[in-house]
Amino acid sequence: MEVQSSNITITEEEFGYSQEVIKKLSDYFDAKVVGQQQLKFSLIGSILADGHILIESVPGLAKTTAAKAISDAVDGKFARIQCTPDLLPGDIIGTQIYNQATGKFENILGPVFANFVLLDEVNRSSAKTQSAMLEAMQEKQVTIGGKSYRMPEDIFIVIATQNPIEQEGTYPLSEAQTDRFLIKEVITYPTAAEEVEILSRMETGAISRVDPPVLTIGDIDRVQDIVDKVYVDNAIKWYISSIVVASRRAGQIQGLELGRYVRIGASPRASIAFLKMAKATALIQGRTYVTPEDVKQVSHQVLRHRIGLNYSAVADNVPVEAVIDALVNSVKAP
Repeated sequence: MEVQSSNITITEEEFGYSQEVIKKLSDYFDAKVVGQQQLKFSLIGSILADGHILIESVPGLAKTTAAKAISDAVDGKFARIQCTPDLLPGDIIGTQIYNQATGKFENILGPVFANFVLLDEVNRSSAKTQSAMLEAMQEKQVTIGGKSYRMPEDIFIVIATQNPIEQEGTYPLSEAQTDRFLIKEVITYPTAAEEVEILSRMETGAISRVDPPVLTIGDIDRVQDIVDKVYVDNAIKWYISSIVVASRRAGQIQGLELGRYVRIGASPRASIAFLKMAKATALIQGRTYVTPEDVKQVSHQVLRHRIGLNYSAVADNVPVEAVIDALVNSVKAP
Protein backbone atom coordinates (compact mmCIF):
# COMPACT_ATOMS: atom_id res chain seq x y z
CA MET A 1 0.00 0.00 0.00
CA GLU A 2 1.42 3.36 -1.01
CA VAL A 3 1.82 6.05 1.66
CA GLN A 4 0.74 9.47 0.58
CA SER A 5 2.87 12.54 1.34
CA SER A 6 1.47 15.84 2.51
CA ASN A 7 0.95 18.49 -0.15
CA ILE A 8 1.12 21.34 2.37
CA THR A 9 4.03 23.60 1.49
CA ILE A 10 6.10 25.99 3.60
CA THR A 11 5.82 29.62 2.58
CA GLU A 12 8.87 31.85 2.19
CA GLU A 13 7.77 33.86 5.22
CA GLU A 14 7.42 30.70 7.36
CA PHE A 15 10.82 29.45 6.25
CA GLY A 16 12.52 32.74 7.10
CA TYR A 17 10.78 32.83 10.47
CA SER A 18 11.87 29.29 11.33
CA GLN A 19 15.48 30.02 10.44
CA GLU A 20 15.46 33.08 12.69
CA VAL A 21 14.09 31.07 15.64
CA ILE A 22 16.64 28.28 15.11
CA LYS A 23 19.50 30.79 15.00
CA LYS A 24 18.37 32.43 18.24
CA LEU A 25 18.24 29.05 19.98
CA SER A 26 21.66 28.15 18.61
CA ASP A 27 23.30 31.46 19.60
CA TYR A 28 21.83 31.32 23.12
CA PHE A 29 23.18 27.78 23.58
CA ASP A 30 26.66 28.76 22.32
CA ALA A 31 26.76 31.65 24.78
CA LYS A 32 26.21 29.28 27.71
CA VAL A 33 27.86 26.03 26.62
CA VAL A 34 31.33 25.57 25.13
CA GLY A 35 31.47 23.06 22.28
CA GLN A 36 28.97 20.15 22.48
CA GLN A 37 27.60 20.96 19.03
CA GLN A 38 26.08 17.50 18.65
CA LEU A 39 24.18 17.99 21.90
CA LYS A 40 22.98 21.38 20.67
CA PHE A 41 21.69 19.80 17.47
CA SER A 42 19.86 17.09 19.40
CA LEU A 43 18.29 19.49 21.90
CA ILE A 44 17.08 21.90 19.22
CA GLY A 45 15.92 19.00 17.04
CA SER A 46 13.92 17.37 19.83
CA ILE A 47 12.24 20.66 20.72
CA LEU A 48 11.32 21.39 17.09
CA ALA A 49 10.07 17.81 16.72
CA ASP A 50 8.07 18.13 19.96
CA GLY A 51 9.68 15.11 21.62
CA HIS A 52 11.45 14.18 24.83
CA ILE A 53 15.22 13.68 24.99
CA LEU A 54 17.45 11.48 27.15
CA ILE A 55 21.01 12.70 27.65
CA GLU A 56 23.78 10.42 28.91
CA SER A 57 27.37 11.18 29.89
CA VAL A 58 29.86 10.97 32.71
CA PRO A 59 29.65 13.71 35.38
CA GLY A 60 30.69 17.28 34.69
CA LEU A 61 30.05 17.51 30.94
CA ALA A 62 27.38 20.23 31.17
CA LYS A 63 24.30 18.03 30.68
CA THR A 64 22.28 20.06 33.15
CA THR A 65 23.77 23.37 31.98
CA ALA A 66 22.92 22.61 28.36
CA ALA A 67 19.36 21.57 29.18
CA LYS A 68 18.85 24.67 31.32
CA ALA A 69 20.35 26.93 28.63
CA ILE A 70 18.08 25.73 25.85
CA SER A 71 15.00 26.11 28.07
CA ASP A 72 16.11 29.52 29.38
CA ALA A 73 16.19 30.76 25.80
CA VAL A 74 12.40 30.36 25.72
CA ASP A 75 10.13 32.41 27.97
CA GLY A 76 8.20 29.42 29.29
CA LYS A 77 7.75 27.63 32.60
CA PHE A 78 10.79 25.58 33.60
CA ALA A 79 10.99 22.94 36.35
CA ARG A 80 14.06 21.05 37.55
CA ILE A 81 13.56 17.79 39.44
CA GLN A 82 16.62 16.28 41.11
CA CYS A 83 16.02 12.53 41.13
CA THR A 84 17.04 10.60 44.26
CA PRO A 85 16.16 7.11 45.56
CA ASP A 86 13.70 8.57 48.08
CA LEU A 87 11.83 10.66 45.48
CA LEU A 88 8.15 9.70 45.40
CA PRO A 89 5.72 9.80 42.44
CA GLY A 90 3.72 12.48 44.26
CA ASP A 91 6.83 14.68 44.38
CA ILE A 92 6.71 14.81 40.56
CA ILE A 93 3.09 14.67 39.44
CA GLY A 94 1.42 15.99 42.59
CA THR A 95 -0.63 14.53 45.43
CA GLN A 96 -3.71 14.91 47.60
CA ILE A 97 -3.52 17.01 50.78
CA TYR A 98 -6.19 17.14 53.45
CA ASN A 99 -7.50 20.66 54.11
CA GLN A 100 -8.62 20.91 57.73
CA ALA A 101 -10.48 24.15 57.09
CA THR A 102 -12.78 22.60 54.47
CA GLY A 103 -12.61 19.01 55.69
CA LYS A 104 -11.84 17.84 52.16
CA PHE A 105 -8.87 16.50 50.22
CA GLU A 106 -7.34 18.88 47.67
CA ASN A 107 -5.23 17.94 44.66
CA ILE A 108 -1.89 19.75 44.57
CA LEU A 109 -0.14 19.68 41.19
CA GLY A 110 3.55 18.79 41.07
CA PRO A 111 6.49 20.39 39.22
CA VAL A 112 5.90 18.25 36.12
CA PHE A 113 3.31 20.80 35.00
CA ALA A 114 5.78 22.97 33.11
CA ASN A 115 6.79 23.61 29.51
CA PHE A 116 10.31 22.25 30.05
CA VAL A 117 10.93 19.62 32.73
CA LEU A 118 14.53 18.67 33.56
CA LEU A 119 14.76 15.25 35.22
CA ASP A 120 18.31 15.31 36.55
CA GLU A 121 19.91 11.87 37.00
CA VAL A 122 16.65 10.10 36.23
CA ASN A 123 18.18 6.66 36.85
CA ARG A 124 18.65 7.51 40.54
CA SER A 125 14.90 7.54 41.14
CA SER A 126 13.04 4.32 41.90
CA ALA A 127 11.20 2.33 39.25
CA LYS A 128 7.88 3.39 40.79
CA THR A 129 8.80 7.06 40.48
CA GLN A 130 10.10 6.60 36.93
CA SER A 131 6.80 4.99 35.93
CA ALA A 132 4.94 8.05 37.21
CA MET A 133 6.37 9.92 34.23
CA LEU A 134 5.05 7.41 31.67
CA GLU A 135 1.53 8.79 31.57
CA ALA A 136 2.77 12.38 31.51
CA MET A 137 5.24 11.76 28.68
CA GLN A 138 3.06 9.58 26.49
CA GLU A 139 -0.50 10.70 27.20
CA LYS A 140 0.39 14.27 28.23
CA GLN A 141 -1.77 13.98 31.30
CA VAL A 142 -1.53 12.71 34.89
CA THR A 143 -4.13 11.31 37.26
CA ILE A 144 -4.31 12.45 40.88
CA GLY A 145 -7.01 11.10 43.15
CA GLY A 146 -8.97 9.74 40.22
CA LYS A 147 -8.98 13.09 38.39
CA SER A 148 -7.00 13.67 35.21
CA TYR A 149 -5.03 16.84 34.56
CA ARG A 150 -3.68 17.80 31.14
CA MET A 151 -0.09 18.91 30.67
CA PRO A 152 0.55 22.35 29.11
CA GLU A 153 -1.33 22.43 25.79
CA ASP A 154 1.37 24.25 23.82
CA ILE A 155 4.80 22.88 24.75
CA PHE A 156 5.70 19.99 27.05
CA ILE A 157 9.26 18.67 26.72
CA VAL A 158 11.02 16.35 29.17
CA ILE A 159 14.82 16.57 29.20
CA ALA A 160 16.22 13.70 31.27
CA THR A 161 19.87 13.15 32.13
CA GLN A 162 21.60 10.04 33.40
CA ASN A 163 25.08 9.01 34.43
CA PRO A 164 26.36 5.68 32.97
CA ILE A 165 28.86 5.16 35.81
CA GLU A 166 28.36 4.94 39.57
CA GLN A 167 25.54 2.45 39.07
CA GLU A 168 25.37 1.42 42.74
CA GLY A 169 21.98 2.47 44.10
CA THR A 170 20.56 3.35 40.67
CA TYR A 171 17.55 1.99 38.82
CA PRO A 172 18.18 1.53 35.07
CA LEU A 173 15.30 2.72 32.90
CA SER A 174 13.17 -0.05 31.42
CA GLU A 175 12.71 -0.47 27.66
CA ALA A 176 9.14 0.79 27.99
CA GLN A 177 10.40 3.96 29.66
CA THR A 178 13.29 4.71 27.29
CA ASP A 179 11.07 4.13 24.26
CA ARG A 180 9.04 7.18 25.31
CA PHE A 181 12.04 9.39 24.61
CA LEU A 182 12.15 10.60 21.03
CA ILE A 183 15.95 10.45 20.99
CA LYS A 184 18.93 9.64 23.19
CA GLU A 185 22.14 11.66 23.01
CA VAL A 186 25.49 10.54 24.40
CA ILE A 187 28.10 13.26 24.92
CA THR A 188 31.86 13.04 25.36
CA TYR A 189 34.68 15.08 26.85
CA PRO A 190 35.56 18.51 25.41
CA THR A 191 38.76 19.12 23.51
CA ALA A 192 41.75 20.84 25.14
CA ALA A 193 40.93 24.10 23.35
CA GLU A 194 37.30 23.92 24.48
CA GLU A 195 38.41 23.32 28.06
CA VAL A 196 40.58 26.44 27.95
CA GLU A 197 37.56 28.39 26.69
CA ILE A 198 35.52 27.04 29.61
CA LEU A 199 38.13 28.35 32.05
CA SER A 200 38.17 31.76 30.35
CA ARG A 201 34.39 32.05 30.50
CA MET A 202 34.41 31.04 34.16
CA GLU A 203 36.83 33.89 34.90
CA THR A 204 34.68 36.47 33.14
CA GLY A 205 31.43 35.15 34.62
CA ALA A 206 29.91 34.59 31.17
CA ILE A 207 28.70 31.09 32.02
CA SER A 208 26.94 32.00 35.25
CA ARG A 209 25.38 35.19 33.86
CA VAL A 210 21.59 35.06 33.60
CA ASP A 211 20.47 36.32 30.19
CA PRO A 212 16.85 37.15 29.36
CA PRO A 213 14.93 34.76 27.08
CA VAL A 214 15.07 35.48 23.35
CA LEU A 215 11.98 33.51 22.31
CA THR A 216 8.46 32.81 23.51
CA ILE A 217 6.48 29.58 23.78
CA GLY A 218 4.43 30.88 20.85
CA ASP A 219 7.59 31.02 18.70
CA ILE A 220 8.39 27.36 19.41
CA ASP A 221 4.79 26.32 18.90
CA ARG A 222 4.69 28.01 15.50
CA VAL A 223 8.00 26.49 14.33
CA GLN A 224 6.78 23.04 15.37
CA ASP A 225 3.84 23.57 13.03
CA ILE A 226 6.27 24.54 10.28
CA VAL A 227 8.34 21.40 10.91
CA ASP A 228 5.20 19.33 10.32
CA LYS A 229 4.99 20.84 6.82
CA VAL A 230 8.51 19.76 5.78
CA TYR A 231 8.12 17.57 2.69
CA VAL A 232 8.94 13.86 2.98
CA ASP A 233 8.81 11.80 -0.19
CA ASN A 234 7.30 8.30 -0.11
CA ALA A 235 10.74 6.89 -0.96
CA ILE A 236 12.13 8.40 2.25
CA LYS A 237 9.29 6.89 4.28
CA TRP A 238 10.01 3.47 2.81
CA TYR A 239 13.72 4.03 3.58
CA ILE A 240 12.89 4.77 7.23
CA SER A 241 10.60 1.76 7.45
CA SER A 242 13.22 -0.51 5.87
CA ILE A 243 15.86 0.51 8.45
CA VAL A 244 13.53 -0.11 11.38
CA VAL A 245 12.33 -3.45 9.99
CA ALA A 246 15.97 -4.47 9.38
CA SER A 247 16.68 -3.95 13.09
CA ARG A 248 14.04 -6.58 13.92
CA ARG A 249 15.57 -9.27 11.69
CA ALA A 250 19.21 -8.20 11.90
CA GLY A 251 20.42 -11.74 12.53
CA GLN A 252 18.81 -12.95 9.28
CA ILE A 253 20.32 -10.32 6.97
CA GLN A 254 22.99 -11.89 4.77
CA GLY A 255 26.37 -10.20 5.08
CA LEU A 256 25.42 -8.30 8.24
CA GLU A 257 27.95 -9.81 10.65
CA LEU A 258 27.04 -7.46 13.51
CA GLY A 259 23.42 -8.53 13.22
CA ARG A 260 24.09 -11.50 15.50
CA TYR A 261 24.54 -9.09 18.40
CA VAL A 262 20.98 -7.72 18.20
CA ARG A 263 18.67 -9.10 20.89
CA ILE A 264 15.63 -6.94 20.17
CA GLY A 265 14.81 -4.54 17.35
CA ALA A 266 13.19 -1.11 17.32
CA SER A 267 9.48 -0.50 17.84
CA PRO A 268 7.20 1.52 15.50
CA ARG A 269 8.01 4.54 17.67
CA ALA A 270 11.43 4.45 16.03
CA SER A 271 9.86 5.08 12.60
CA ILE A 272 7.85 7.98 14.02
CA ALA A 273 10.97 9.39 15.69
CA PHE A 274 12.93 9.07 12.43
CA LEU A 275 10.23 10.99 10.56
CA LYS A 276 9.98 13.78 13.15
CA MET A 277 13.73 14.19 13.62
CA ALA A 278 14.45 14.01 9.88
CA LYS A 279 11.98 16.85 9.33
CA ALA A 280 13.53 18.92 12.11
CA THR A 281 17.02 18.17 10.76
CA ALA A 282 16.05 19.33 7.28
CA LEU A 283 14.78 22.65 8.64
CA ILE A 284 17.89 23.09 10.81
CA GLN A 285 19.99 22.49 7.69
CA GLY A 286 18.00 25.17 5.85
CA ARG A 287 15.82 22.93 3.67
CA THR A 288 12.07 22.35 3.36
CA TYR A 289 12.43 18.72 2.29
CA VAL A 290 14.00 15.59 3.80
CA THR A 291 16.93 13.74 2.20
CA PRO A 292 18.34 10.27 3.01
CA GLU A 293 21.29 12.00 4.70
CA ASP A 294 18.90 13.58 7.22
CA VAL A 295 17.71 10.09 8.16
CA LYS A 296 21.27 8.78 8.47
CA GLN A 297 22.30 11.79 10.55
CA VAL A 298 19.79 11.01 13.31
CA SER A 299 20.11 7.21 13.22
CA HIS A 300 22.26 7.01 16.37
CA GLN A 301 19.98 9.29 18.37
CA VAL A 302 16.81 7.47 17.29
CA LEU A 303 18.00 3.87 17.60
CA ARG A 304 20.67 3.69 20.33
CA HIS A 305 18.06 3.30 23.11
CA ARG A 306 15.67 1.17 21.06
CA ILE A 307 17.97 -1.60 19.87
CA GLY A 308 18.83 -4.14 22.57
CA LEU A 309 22.15 -5.98 22.32
CA ASN A 310 22.86 -9.44 23.73
CA TYR A 311 25.58 -10.55 26.13
CA SER A 312 27.88 -11.43 23.24
CA ALA A 313 28.01 -7.74 22.28
CA VAL A 314 29.04 -6.84 25.81
CA ALA A 315 31.68 -9.60 25.86
CA ASP A 316 33.07 -8.52 22.49
CA ASN A 317 32.91 -4.82 23.41
CA VAL A 318 30.68 -3.96 20.43
CA PRO A 319 29.02 -0.52 20.81
CA VAL A 320 25.40 -0.11 19.74
CA GLU A 321 26.44 2.71 17.39
CA ALA A 322 28.54 0.27 15.34
CA VAL A 323 25.55 -2.04 15.00
CA ILE A 324 23.34 0.88 13.96
CA ASP A 325 25.80 1.96 11.27
CA ALA A 326 25.93 -1.59 9.91
CA LEU A 327 22.12 -1.77 9.86
CA VAL A 328 21.76 1.57 8.06
CA ASN A 329 24.45 0.61 5.53
CA SER A 330 22.64 -2.66 4.83
CA VAL A 331 19.61 -0.74 3.53
CA LYS A 332 19.85 0.88 0.12
CA ALA A 333 19.19 4.62 0.23
CA PRO A 334 16.76 6.09 -2.34
